[in-house]
Amino acid sequence: MAETGDSWFNCQKLRLPDGCGYACAPWLLYGSIGWSVGALLGYAQGATDKRVIACIGDGSFQVTAQDVSTMLRCEHKSIIFLINNGGYTIEVEIHDGPYNVIKNWNYTGLVDAIHNGEGKCWTAAIDTATGDKTDCLCFIEVVDDTSKELLEWGSRVCAANSRPPNPQ
Repeated sequence: MAETGDSWFNCQKLRLPDGCGYACAPWLLYGSIGWSVGALLGYAQGATDKRVIACIGDGSFQVTAQDVSTMLRCEHKSIIFLINNGGYTIEVEIHDGPYNVIKNWNYTGLVDAIHNGEGKCWTAAIDTATGDKTDCLCFIEVVDDTSKELLEWGSRVCAANSRPPNPQ
């Protein structure tokens, strides 16, 4: 599943083989930010025989990060790709303003703190997540610049909303 914004454009690049045992929901896309961490929690609760993969933006993750605690308690084996592009980038592209500035977190440190050595959790690279650590929640932070696809899409949405972009 993919959050709205750069995480959606990046998640489209993930290609998983058929029958790989991962839950590949139809690309769940909702025109809002902040919904995907809770949606991942719910989807993983129902797809207990599969490993659910989610691409979530850093700003969106900050809205409901505490749901990771429940994922750990319920022993989910999901893979979370956190796409860290430094803020509410989708919102900046549509309608910029000071409300789009967020504090960058130590995301893997936060998940490690929530994990606190109880249960199974791994904050690592994809080779480890699909290899040695398939039996636990895996959290992978990807630091990335804004994709050209998001810039183009944001420009079209901004024009459709009749709001001129910030002249910065």
